Amino acid sequence: MELAFIPSPSSGVLYLGPVPLRGYAFCIIIGVFVAVWLGNKRWIARGGRAGTVADIAVWAVPFGLIGGRLYHVITDYQLYFSEGRDWVDAFKIWEGGLGIWGAIAFGAVGAWIGARRRGVPMPAYADAVAPGIALAQAIGRWGNWFNQELYGKATDLPWAVEITSSADGRVPGTYHPTFLYESLWCIGVALLVIWADRRFELGHGRAFALYVASYCAGRFWIEYMRVDDAHHILGLRLNNWTALLVFLLAVVYIVLSARKRPGREAVVEPGAERADGDAAADDATVDAGAADAADAEDSRKAQDAAKDSDASAGAGERGAAAGDAGEGTERDAKKDVRDVKDGADSAKKA
Repeated sequence: MELAFIPSPSSGVLYLGPVPLRGYAFCIIIGVFVAVWLGNKRWIARGGRAGTVADIAVWAVPFGLIGGRLYHVITDYQLYFSEGRDWVDAFKIWEGGLGIWGAIAFGAVGAWIGARRRGVPMPAYADAVAPGIALAQAIGRWGNWFNQELYGKATDLPWAVEITSSADGRVPGTYHPTFLYESLWCIGVALLVIWADRRFELGHGRAFALYVASYCAGRFWIEYMRVDDAHHILGLRLNNWTALLVFLLAVVYIVLSARKRPGREAVVEPGAERADGDAAADDATVDAGAADAADAEDSRKAQDAAKDSDASAGAGERGAAAGDAGEGTERDAKKDVRDVKDGADSAKKA
């Protein structure tokens, strides 16, 4: 008897009036936004321009969706082209079914086109967006939970996922939530790449290769737990062989790249430093102009103050001269009065 489990949603679609919101598509969209946001921050930290990651993602995301869908349809063709199936369902991407291998491969082609148009080195761009891609996968895996798909073997563990749908051969019960395992693994991969990139200054595509190798290591054992129908080769699921092959290629790339091109790119986006320098120069020019204007204003005020001081001094001198002239006139008047009195006295005596 199961004491605890992760319940599955009764429906993978929510409706806002007549508008359907599909959980699978919603998770994919959120993952894309997180990948672009984190990639943009890392790109700017590497010396690139803001917005470059989003511009290239405009090419990478559609290519990735097409590639992911093609890989799924080709490797699980019986779901769409066998007897009793409708091939039109192959275009219903919102119902689930994206192969990460095809998504990364075709997405890389789209990113390469976008990078060439922007004059950006593809390896440097891949290094910047690698952790974001891992987080996008972690979020996107929850779309499988909405669709009640990609679960593992039956279990009664407390974190088992409950499957209630019986469509497409499902058997209701509790199973290993392999979508959850992969989601948590991808978060760990993102943290690992960020740490290793800071610690060892990975460049020339090695951070992206580390992401690929780390993801493949987890995908191998998680894929081994899944119970959905898949093609087998020598007892292993096709995706196990794909994970093993891609893991080896990523490791070889890391080793050879480190020997041939050690270190990290000094410039990731030609012209970005010049643009930043021009902006800084413009700011300096504005600051210098403002300083000159302030100095000119101070000089004008000083000149006005000097003029006012000179005017005050002149007025004082003129006032003093007027005072002296007034005193002289008064003395002359008094002298005249004394002379008149002396004349009168002399006349009386005579």
